[in-house]
Amino acid sequence: MEYKDYYQILKVGRDATQDQIKQAYRKAARKCHPDVSKDADAETKFKDIGEAYEVLKDPEKRAAYDKFGALWQEGQHGQAPPNWDAGFEFKGSGASETDPGGFSDFFESLFGQSQAGQRQAHAFTMKGEDHHAKIVIPLVDAYRGARQTITLTRPMVDSNGKLSASPHTLHVIIPQGITEGQRVRLEGQGLPGYGGGPPGDLYLEIAFQEDRLFHAEKRSIHLTLPITPWEAALGVTLTAPTLGGPVQIKIPPGSQGGKKLRLKGKGLCSANHQGDQIVTLQIVVPEPVTDEQRQLYRTMAEQMPLNPRAGLEG
Repeated sequence: MEYKDYYQILKVGRDATQDQIKQAYRKAARKCHPDVSKDADAETKFKDIGEAYEVLKDPEKRAAYDKFGALWQEGQHGQAPPNWDAGFEFKGSGASETDPGGFSDFFESLFGQSQAGQRQAHAFTMKGEDHHAKIVIPLVDAYRGARQTITLTRPMVDSNGKLSASPHTLHVIIPQGITEGQRVRLEGQGLPGYGGGPPGDLYLEIAFQEDRLFHAEKRSIHLTLPITPWEAALGVTLTAPTLGGPVQIKIPPGSQGGKKLRLKGKGLCSANHQGDQIVTLQIVVPEPVTDEQRQLYRTMAEQMPLNPRAGLEG
């Protein structure tokens, strides 16, 4: 994926004001316009200049570019890191309102799908614009429901025309059973209204922190449960963790590695939807370290002959 340094393209510093960026764009565009420049690559340079200005003239796009661009330069190539945009407030879709054709795939990955919502159709309306942000929460908070205090970054242009980050602290109720990708609506927490109209709303998209034991797929919670060969062969009742606390689970005799057991109602459940926990068995084979232990394996091989690859022959 191609990375372009938009500041270098416009020949401005990263601390440039919005007015300086505009002036640099006008100067570069006049110089490299295909109708004026004799350079063979004038059209490509002109496109790059337009792309750079499309991002840097918008405080929200510029703030996101500054954050992700730094990560990119540090070696995270190929795709955006997970939840790179968490904690940023944006209005509208973030995608270019012009035809994005010809933009770098870096630009499209950064602004094409990362921000939900649509820009309002008219520049002047009574209600303020809605804002959108992503927050990352522990999986257990989605399971139980929770109250959180969060701080978001709202890109702003200060009185000197410089980009700054304005912190925005909120108290949020996380509904029990919310799933990843769902949104929480905070009424009146968007931008102020026009002409005395009501403010817009803030929509928080939910993402989950990586959990040491569990991962979620929609409402299902998945856990890999290690067991011994004799527990799998003979069957046993074990204690297994869930997001709601430990529970007893019965391992049927003759269980194989990869077998899935369902714990009903132990997933992400809301008033109208039930989720389950899926437990996948993983058989852990102990390593023999003494002669006596190795002899036990030989005895098993003699008394319990098995060819697990019989189905692969021929």
